[in-house]
Amino acid sequence: MEIYLVQHGDAKSEEEDVQRPLSDKGKEETGRVAEALGKVGIRAKHIMHSGKLRAKETAEIYSKHFGPSEAREMLGLAPNDNPIMAKEFLESAKEPVMLVGHMPHLSKLASLLITGNPDQDTIQFHMGGVVCLEKDVKWRVKWAVTPEIIPFPIKELFPRGKDRKSRS
Repeated sequence: MEIYLVQHGDAKSEEEDVQRPLSDKGKEETGRVAEALGKVGIRAKHIMHSGKLRAKETAEIYSKHFGPSEAREMLGLAPNDNPIMAKEFLESAKEPVMLVGHMPHLSKLASLLITGNPDQDTIQFHMGGVVCLEKDVKWRVKWAVTPEIIPFPIKELFPRGKDRKSRS
C-alpha cells in the first residue's frame, strides 16, 4: 500500500498574516505538483491535514487533483506532535492516504516508519512536494516529487496538437 506525505506549500510570514495562509508562490507550486501527479493517475482516498490554514489549503489543492477525496483535519499532524498517532493511523489504513503537515513532524514520521527511530533523519521534504512511501513487509521510499522537478504547468510539459511549443 502507498501513502503520501506532503509538506504544506510556501506560506506567508507570521508578520504578513498571523494565520499563515499559502503565499501565491505556495499556491502555484503546490498546484503544479498536484496537477502533474493527478494526470499520471496518483490517487488518495483520504487526504488529512493538521488544521493549520497553510496545511488545509495545501490539502484542498491536492484534493482537486487526487479525487474523489476530501480534505479533512486530523489530530496528531501539528509541527511538534509525536508521530506515533499518525504512524498508527497509517498502519491501519486499507487505501492510499495523504497526510499534509509540517516539519519537523513529517520528517520524524517518515523516519519512524522507515527505521523505527523518529530521530534518525531519512528524508528531506520540500514545501508543496510529495514523498510516497510503500509498505509490503516494511516501509520504504517509493518516490518523491518536488516543485523543482515539475518546473512548468502541466499544459506546458505535455502540449498537444496546435498548442505545441518548441522548447530550446
